Amino acid sequence: MIQAAWIPRAIILGLFAFVIFGPLANMLLWAFTEVWYFPHKLPVEWGFGFWARVFKPRGNAMLSLNNSVVIAIFVVITCLLVSIPAGYALARGRLPWRSLILVAFLLPQAFPSVAVHINIARIFYGFGLNGTFVGVVLVHTVQGLVFSVWIATAAFSAIDRELEEAARNIGASPLRTFFTITLPMAMPGIMASAIFVFLQSLDEFTGTFFVGVPDIMTMPLLLFTASMEGNYQIASITALILLVPSVFFMLIIERFLKADVLAKVGS
Repeated sequence: MIQAAWIPRAIILGLFAFVIFGPLANMLLWAFTEVWYFPHKLPVEWGFGFWARVFKPRGNAMLSLNNSVVIAIFVVITCLLVSIPAGYALARGRLPWRSLILVAFLLPQAFPSVAVHINIARIFYGFGLNGTFVGVVLVHTVQGLVFSVWIATAAFSAIDRELEEAARNIGASPLRTFFTITLPMAMPGIMASAIFVFLQSLDEFTGTFFVGVPDIMTMPLLLFTASMEGNYQIASITALILLVPSVFFMLIIERFLKADVLAKVGS
C-alpha cells in the first residue's frame, strides 16, 4: 500500500520534469545536430558545424551579442539613475499618492506588450528614434523600471532607520549618511534589481522588434529570425547563449535578495 501511494506522486513529478526539462533537452539536441529528419527519434548526424557558423567572423551572432550586451548595460545605468533616488524617496519620504506612484511603474506591464510597443514606436518615429540605440535603450528602460524601482524601494524600506539616526546624532550630514550608511546597506537589493534589468533587456524582443528593426539586431531578434526560417540549430544555439547568463545571474540574485527585502516589495 505504501509503495502504491507513491505512484501518483511519481507520475506528477515525472510530468513536471517533462514540462520543465523537455524543451531544454530538445534545445540541447538541436544545438549539436547536423542532420535530423523524420522518422528518426534522435539526430542522424552530430557535430559543431552550426556553432562554427554562429561564431564565424562574418556571422551576425557576435554583432548581435555585442549589441544586446551594450544596450543592456546602458539600460541598467539609466534605470539605476532613476530608481535609486526614486526608491529612496518612496521608501523614506512622505510622498502623497505613494501607492499610486508605485502602481504607475507597473502600467507598462498591465497592457498587452504588442499594443504598448506599437504606440511607442509611433511616438519614437516622430522624434527620429526608430532604428537607433537610444530608442532601443529607452524602450527597454520603460520595462526595466518596473523591477528597479520596486526592488530599490523595498531595499531602502528594509534598512533600520535607527542606524541612520545614529549616524546623524554623531554629526554626519544627510548626504554623508546616505552614502556611508543607507546606500551600502541597500546595495544588495540594488544589485539584484540591476541584474533583473540586465536580464530583462538581454531577452527583450517585442520592444526591440518594433523600435530597432531593421537597423539594430540583437540576440532575441536573431533567434526569432532563425526560427522563422526553420533553422532550429541556429535558434537553439542562440537560445543557449542567452540561457547561460540568465541562469548564472539568477543564482547571484538568489544570494542578494534576502527575505527582509522581499517582504518589503509592494509594502
